Amino acid sequence: MSTALVVENDPTDDVRRLGEWLTEAGLRLEVVRAHAGEPLPADLDGYVAIVVMGGEQSAYEPRPDWFDDVEALLRKAVRHGVPALGVCLGGQLLATAHGGTVERSPSGPEIGPALVGRRDAAAEDPLFRYVPLAPDVHQWHYDEITELPAGAVLLAASTRYPHQAFRMGEKAWGLQFHIECDTAMIASWVAASPDLEDPEGLVAAFDAIMVDVEEVWQPFAARFAALALGELRDIRRPLPILGQ
Repeated sequence: MSTALVVENDPTDDVRRLGEWLTEAGLRLEVVRAHAGEPLPADLDGYVAIVVMGGEQSAYEPRPDWFDDVEALLRKAVRHGVPALGVCLGGQLLATAHGGTVERSPSGPEIGPALVGRRDAAAEDPLFRYVPLAPDVHQWHYDEITELPAGAVLLAASTRYPHQAFRMGEKAWGLQFHIECDTAMIASWVAASPDLEDPEGLVAAFDAIMVDVEEVWQPFAARFAALALGELRDIRRPLPILGQ
């Protein structure tokens, strides 16, 4: 079975529902718990994809030592056309690996269920072309990508946080938002954040969109898996020719 490397940066943000969707679509997941000292591979030989998860750390200094290795793997993925997906912190590391900028958000934290807006370029993207114009997502971040890398394609945005999703090259995607969470994960984050207002209401609000998130992002994950397995051929869709 084809294997995808999953990098876990924080024990509180495992691959969870995203992992279920990827395995259902035919991938075997090899999870490296970098936060626990498990070593990352030097390259992506033997892997058909890499997925980098989120965490409480920041992509800028001071940051864990292994982030340099994660960034190196993400650069190799883009260079060699290995499908890559970065979620929240993972998406930020995809950006910083290619010269983008991540900072503490001047707009403040973004926590809660939300909608993001699909950008025009998403219509030609192999994964985002089937995402609705304003999909539901889970937001939980204090940092944001303030400058995308040169050559990155913006795929989704919101008013306060303009860089919600992007693609590097043809097969690497970064998401600022979360798609992997279940209600238990959200509840654990809320319990560890005593300064939040109305914690029970916040958990309920997240829980209320779980089905909607799955309806959008499970097919997205399945297409990513199909791409990794070599079953997704429509990487670039040609523009229609008038009169044909």
